[in-house]
Amino acid sequence: MNVYEILTTIIVLATVFAYINQRWIKLPTTIGIMALSLLSSMVLVILGEINATLSDKAIAFVGAIDFQDVLMNFMLSFLLFAGAIHIDAKKLNKERWPVIVLATLGTLLSTFIIGIITWYIFDLFHTSIPFIYCLLFGALISPTDPIAVLGILKEAKIPSTLELKISGESLFNDGVGVVIFISIAEVARSGNFSAMDVGKLFMQEAAGGLLFGFLLGYIGYLALRSIDDYKVEVLITLAIVMGGYFIAGYLHVSGPLAMVVAGIMIGNKLNEEGMSAQTRDYLGKFWELIDEILNAVLFLLIGFEMLIIKISSTVLLIGLIAIGIVLLARWISVFIPVYLLRFKIKFEKNAIAILTWGGLRGGISVALALSLGKHMYRDEFVLITYIIVIFSILVQGLTIGKVSKKLINNKRLV
Repeated sequence: MNVYEILTTIIVLATVFAYINQRWIKLPTTIGIMALSLLSSMVLVILGEINATLSDKAIAFVGAIDFQDVLMNFMLSFLLFAGAIHIDAKKLNKERWPVIVLATLGTLLSTFIIGIITWYIFDLFHTSIPFIYCLLFGALISPTDPIAVLGILKEAKIPSTLELKISGESLFNDGVGVVIFISIAEVARSGNFSAMDVGKLFMQEAAGGLLFGFLLGYIGYLALRSIDDYKVEVLITLAIVMGGYFIAGYLHVSGPLAMVVAGIMIGNKLNEEGMSAQTRDYLGKFWELIDEILNAVLFLLIGFEMLIIKISSTVLLIGLIAIGIVLLARWISVFIPVYLLRFKIKFEKNAIAILTWGGLRGGISVALALSLGKHMYRDEFVLITYIIVIFSILVQGLTIGKVSKKLINNKRLV
């Protein structure tokens, strides 16, 4: 199949599933689409036992899509910018310490906790995997996914300050998590990477991404402020996202962090000054539409990835155990930052429990797992990641609103 046929099929299927969900099922759009694509995958597998041709064609179609390339090199820049452009910088600034500490210290803690426990679990099942690759798995599964989080939080109706902590953390720890993943992957590939080399790479990617994002955002703001034509202004934001992400890759700085910073800067600068009401309306609706369409496509692809994932009974069991490991690591990586900040920052009732349950994993973890080489135990980690992501989106995503409401109304603090 050529690119046009693949794109057409994806958009048509996403539209059909979105309609079915909206008309009859009435789940949050992204969850409904993913659930229907998962169901369709299972049906295709079952039908494949009767008619192998149908199943083979579906597998060939999904196999033709490079999920890692589509998400990390195309969709991610749009989704992060679209999410960041609606973040209120003044409110985010009030929550800056929880967001910064959770996105950095929390992600690092989670990476090492998951890596260490996973290493022991594999050994328990007599499956020998070097520690560095378990640590790499910890890095790819630790970041909470802003794409999943932002889409679901809109309908969860949790306190606005807590929603901002979760969404702000997810936007930034995505970039931090990718940087940690890249750093550990370099150690795994070279075998003799020093701590100094890792530190330099981390600073180059993270600090460079933040600085480049600030530069992009400021240049974009100056360009948008100087004209008043919504069509050209929409084009400018597209150029910032596509051109900026491409240049970030060329400069070897974090494109995800750059998109988050640029989005927050442009969204807030132009809400305060320099934009007509008509342009603000068109620009807001344009990026909201881009966000909704790409979210629908992403969750459709996550569901259909099931068709090409190799399933092993032992790894499947480890994956189910890993759900608990990831939740435990998330709780610890939230508890410690909240404990350290509790004298300086006032946290909402039961914030630790809600932040833990609201830390959803999504497409970014799947994409990073798919980017692993065969020698990095790709098949094992892809299956485990997929199990965790499915649980996270379907179970945590569907219950976060009810769980948070129950915890907030509970008089006992957690």
